[in-house]
Amino acid sequence: MSENRIAAEIVAVENQRREVAQRSDYQALGEKLARSSIDIEAITAKVAEFFVAVPSWGVGTGGTRFARFPGQGEPRHVFDKLDDCGVIHQLTRATPTVSLHIPWDKADPKALRDRADALGLGFDAMNSNTFSDAPDQAHSYKYGSLSHVDAATRRQAVEHNLECIEIGRALGSKALTVWIGDGSNFPGQSNFTRQFERYLDAMRDIYKALPDDWRLFSEHKMYEPAFYSTVVHDWGTNYLIAQTLGDKAYCLVDLGHHAPNTNIEMIVARLIQFGKLGGFHFNDSKYGDDDLDAGSVEPYRLFLVFNELVDAEHRGVKGFHPAHMIDQSHNVTDPIESLISSANEIRRAYAQALLVDRVALEGHQSENDALMASETLKRAYRTDVEPILAEARRRAGGAIDPVATYRASGYRARVASERPAVKGGSGGIV
Repeated sequence: MSENRIAAEIVAVENQRREVAQRSDYQALGEKLARSSIDIEAITAKVAEFFVAVPSWGVGTGGTRFARFPGQGEPRHVFDKLDDCGVIHQLTRATPTVSLHIPWDKADPKALRDRADALGLGFDAMNSNTFSDAPDQAHSYKYGSLSHVDAATRRQAVEHNLECIEIGRALGSKALTVWIGDGSNFPGQSNFTRQFERYLDAMRDIYKALPDDWRLFSEHKMYEPAFYSTVVHDWGTNYLIAQTLGDKAYCLVDLGHHAPNTNIEMIVARLIQFGKLGGFHFNDSKYGDDDLDAGSVEPYRLFLVFNELVDAEHRGVKGFHPAHMIDQSHNVTDPIESLISSANEIRRAYAQALLVDRVALEGHQSENDALMASETLKRAYRTDVEPILAEARRRAGGAIDPVATYRASGYRARVASERPAVKGGSGGIV
């Protein structure tokens, strides 16, 4: 039995307060869906089996390049982070794995695994960090890492990624995510072609070290920290990388790393079509990065992304098993609450996409009936699937209302009394 960071009695009491209304709402929704020949139990079962990883760094308070304002009870180390991640999974039953970031989360692998096992958690993709300098490294990444003009700096960055693989093997991880901040800030600063060649050569060295059952995810980002050019700046470049490296290399799509108005759902469809969609970093954005909670700004776009995923699932696309992870910064909210909310919004989009009448949609598309095709999607999107999400949580031992239950538990005040306060004033996203 897993260790509960929040007393099971608190979850039971909070659920009891809401159980009558939940059962009534679930029954009413079931009757409504049945009129469209949709089995609510089948949808609930699929939602209960959909999981998303939480990022270890996400349970800390984020920030901007200008300042960071620490929150109460911030994790002191990776084991505190695991405890907080355990709370999220306990209440949502949707986040059974944690994605670690090295060197931030470097610790004895056995101790990490033992603590994760006690909390009922596993480990998702490993994340390397060559976008900032570690205290003890010999060469700086100020002017790049895997694409640096200096061979020793590139080798250092490669070795760091190889270390991440070895740590991940000890933890039971099956993937490595590589995001670099390499680029340039002035025209003429870098030779675009040579820079990309150096990057590909370094990535080949990392790729060769992958265990047979691992995948390599490359992540693109339009800008920041390099403001003139970025080495891996769009999905096309990302696809070229995956195609060049081999069958174990895939593209990771971060929803916040695109220019405004980019058709992300079409990018997802293209990567599925050509077998190179590795997975997602879920978040939301308004201007160009990933600092917002999933579904907080454009929930319909999140639904449209899941419409493509469910379509691929419906068609039985060979080898289709994308990884799902949250990646967002929390500047003004309790990070645990934001991650709970995001996990719920991601499942919501999945449940709504499962309600799309695929036969009707294909018919409207074949007849070029644009309005009815759009309405078919909107009909599913407008459906309030919260009773399904709550029922999936309740049946798995989670909370009908996880945020309310979290607040009732007093967990944040408790850890604030245990963990020393952190002074603010520093810049940086983490």
